[in-house]
Amino acid sequence: MEGTIMEQMLATPADADIILRLYDLRRETVMREARAWVIGEFWPATADEYFAVATDPANPHAAYVRQVNTYWEMAAALVLHGTVSAELFVDCNAEGFFLLAKYAPILDDIRQRNPMFLTRTSDLIRRYPAAAARYEATLKNVEAMRARRSPPAATQSPSYAYPQKP
Repeated sequence: MEGTIMEQMLATPADADIILRLYDLRRETVMREARAWVIGEFWPATADEYFAVATDPANPHAAYVRQVNTYWEMAAALVLHGTVSAELFVDCNAEGFFLLAKYAPILDDIRQRNPMFLTRTSDLIRRYPAAAARYEATLKNVEAMRARRSPPAATQSPSYAYPQKP
């Protein structure tokens, strides 16, 4: 009986195929450009700053923000719906957690205007302890990155727990 339970927890070759396909999609030229900009350059300090880019069709980076956010929400949904092993997904992917951590200081304000914003990633964190642990570690790294980007007076950022709202 115990062996059967363990076998059910192991990732399958189909899980590996999905993880590798997700990786391939991240390498697509436009997606790579979008990821580089959103991860490296886009650091909104307020929800208004976020929406000024994300909802402005004239802004050349609006599509990047939407593409990257929805990509990671889709990937989290695959896990939540049992399409891919949660353990394997968490072991192989950190960028979705990075995005959520990056938006953590303004998440509630964004969700006031867009209640479904990154909710699948938040659900993943609530549902799977490994995802929560990965998020907490990522959050510390993002806070350190944010502190290095901020003026000295603003380096003491508060600690943000993983999102509690659905």
